[in-house]
Amino acid sequence: MTGAASAVLLVGLGGALGAAARHAVGLRIEGSPSIAVVNALGSLALGGTLAAPVGSAGTLLVGVGFCGAFTTFSSFAVETVSTATSGEITRAARFAAVNLAASICAFLVGTLLVDALTGGLD
Repeated sequence: MTGAASAVLLVGLGGALGAAARHAVGLRIEGSPSIAVVNALGSLALGGTLAAPVGSAGTLLVGVGFCGAFTTFSSFAVETVSTATSGEITRAARFAAVNLAASICAFLVGTLLVDALTGGLD
C-alpha cells in the first residue's frame, strides 16, 4: 500500500469515528448547544493532537479524520445565519462569538495540557 493510500485510510477511519461521535453528542444535546460542545471538544482534541508526539499517522487519524468529522462548521454557519435571518441578530452574533472564543480557548488548553504532560516534547 502506498503512503497516499495509507493516509486516505487513516483519514477515512478517523472521519468515520468522528462522525459517529458527533451523532452521539447530537442525540444527547440537541440544537445549537451541541454545535458549541462539539466544536470546543474537537478543538481541544485537535490542540492536544498537534502538541502530542503522535507522528503523521496520528495527526491524520485524529487531527484530520476524527476532529474534522466531529466538529461542525457547516452546522455552525447554518445556525448563525438562520438565527440572524429570523431577526435575532444579537443572539446570532453572541452564538458566533461564543463558538469562536470557546473553540480557540479549547485548542489552546489542549495544546498547553499536552505540553505540560509531555514536557513540551515535539
